[in-house]
Amino acid sequence: ADGFIVTNNHVVENADEITVIFSDEKKLKAEVVGRDPKTDVALLKVKNGKKLPHVILGDSDRLKVGEIVVAIGNPFGVGQTVTQGIISATSRTDVGISDYAFFIQTDAAINPGNSGGALVDNSGKLVGVNTAIFSRSGGSNGIGFAIPAEMVRRVVDSAVNEGRLERPWLGVKGQAVTQDIARSLDLDRPVGVLVTEIYPDGPAEDAGLRRGDLITKFDGRMFLMKAG
Repeated sequence: ADGFIVTNNHVVENADEITVIFSDEKKLKAEVVGRDPKTDVALLKVKNGKKLPHVILGDSDRLKVGEIVVAIGNPFGVGQTVTQGIISATSRTDVGISDYAFFIQTDAAINPGNSGGALVDNSGKLVGVNTAIFSRSGGSNGIGFAIPAEMVRRVVDSAVNEGRLERPWLGVKGQAVTQDIARSLDLDRPVGVLVTEIYPDGPAEDAGLRRGDLITKFDGRMFLMKAG
């Protein structure tokens, strides 16, 4: 309501001047007040004499595969567009977009121009920020990725409060447990992460983790990773 606007960092990182156009065609100049290239999130601020309508951040950690979502954006510059789809997967990593985010995957049509747009649930709450697609043609193939709202919340809170974004660091490299690895470890099913490297003087080494250890739970919860 105070004029803070979330978008992708890659949308504004090389901009000399930023203008925000609202649905009623009102235009306001904006400045970047915070950004985090590693999560591809940027926070803008516009000056307006009155409170602005705004979206409420939802709980992206509670999203389930199959839930209906709506993607909002401006694909190919044709104008504000809304597309509907489902949550195809959660906690997607290794998609080559950024270093830290665990992405939401959706089949809602996302095209160039949708970057920085909202991904909302059935209650109208923000669950993600559209950021990338997997495509060989440049158009939507039904594989789109959004930054989860919980990640967005952390970046925004740090920028608004003039704080510093602190990232947890374990200090290990690992690989998902495959069927073959599970059999070699006498596991009844593939579960957890096999530690393949320990960074010297890191938290994992201090805690006693060693190469070859198998991490099966994190904070009391089963640690599942899908191989491949």
